[in-house]
Amino acid sequence: MEHVAIMRKSWRLTQKILSGQKKIESRWYSVKYRPWDCIKKGETIYFKDSGEPVKIRTKVRKVIQLSDLTPKKVRKLLNKYGKNDGLEKEKIVEFFERFKDKKYCILIFLKNPQKIKPFDLDKTGFGAMSAWLTIDDVSKIKITSLKHGKNQ
Repeated sequence: MEHVAIMRKSWRLTQKILSGQKKIESRWYSVKYRPWDCIKKGETIYFKDSGEPVKIRTKVRKVIQLSDLTPKKVRKLLNKYGKNDGLEKEKIVEFFERFKDKKYCILIFLKNPQKIKPFDLDKTGFGAMSAWLTIDDVSKIKITSLKHGKNQ
């Protein structure tokens, strides 16, 4: 499978992926959402900032799924993995407040981040607010420049 992770642009995490400062992509949930149980070592993730084209491709080195989280467990996870998740030490408290009541966390360890030729996506059928897409071949939802031009 291939995946597209849509990132909050204001957090500037895609730049941290490219620089190697962010080696883990974490997703925190109250209920299980994608990519829970649908991402494996060796698969490809494409990253994009919201409102921007896809610009980065990485491989999955390892996946850890955690459930039955408590605020204490969340704090431990942030302290252990926060730096490799691209969080500055002083931001850990802010993210703890954001995630302390989440029950599930998936940690996706990234390898070989590469800048790629940017492309847009047709997210039809995934839901407008989807922050993670899983598809057998990302080229099926890739918008070519010719097709993109017709849509404008």
